[in-house]
Amino acid sequence: MGRVRRVLRKPAVIGVLVAGVLAVAAGLVWFQPWKLWVDETVRESVPVATGSAQPGGVRTLATGELISHEHRTSGSVRILRLPDGSRVLRLEHLDTSNGPDVKVLLSDAPVKPGEDGWHVFDDGAHRSLGSLKGNKGDQNYVVPADVDLSRYTSVSIWCDRFDVSFGATALKPV
Repeated sequence: MGRVRRVLRKPAVIGVLVAGVLAVAAGLVWFQPWKLWVDETVRESVPVATGSAQPGGVRTLATGELISHEHRTSGSVRILRLPDGSRVLRLEHLDTSNGPDVKVLLSDAPVKPGEDGWHVFDDGAHRSLGSLKGNKGDQNYVVPADVDLSRYTSVSIWCDRFDVSFGATALKPV
C-alpha cells in the first residue's frame, strides 16, 4: 500500500489523473449518453387558426413517412397551411432516439436509405425549424413565410452535434 501512495504523490501521476477526469467530464458533456435512456414525449394538437375553435380550413400541402438513418426512427410528416396562410410542419407519431442538439431540418437533399443518407441533409440548402421538442409524440414547427417549399423537398431529424440524420422523409406534394 505504501508503494501505491508513493506513486500517487508524484506530480506527473497527479497530472495524468486530473487530465483523465477532465477528459471523462468533457466527454460526458459532449455526448450526453444519458439521453439514450430518457424519452421526452410531446402531445401537441393540430394547430387551428387564431380565433377558431375548429381545425377546419387547415389544408395539407405535403406528406412523408420517416425512414431510419443513424437511429431507429418512425412517424409521419405533414406540411399544413392554416386558414390565415401560415404554414406548420407537423410530426405525428414520432418515435426516435433522444440525443444532444437534435433539430428539425428542411433540406433540398434527396432521401437515401442506409448509411448513404446519414450525412447529406446539411450539405446543400437547408433550414432549421428549431430544436426537436421531444423524441416521441406529435409536434408542430412553424415554417417561416420566406421558405420556398418547392426548394426544400425533404425533412430530417438531424443531430447537429454529430452531423448525422436520425431519420428522414421526402416530402410529397398533395
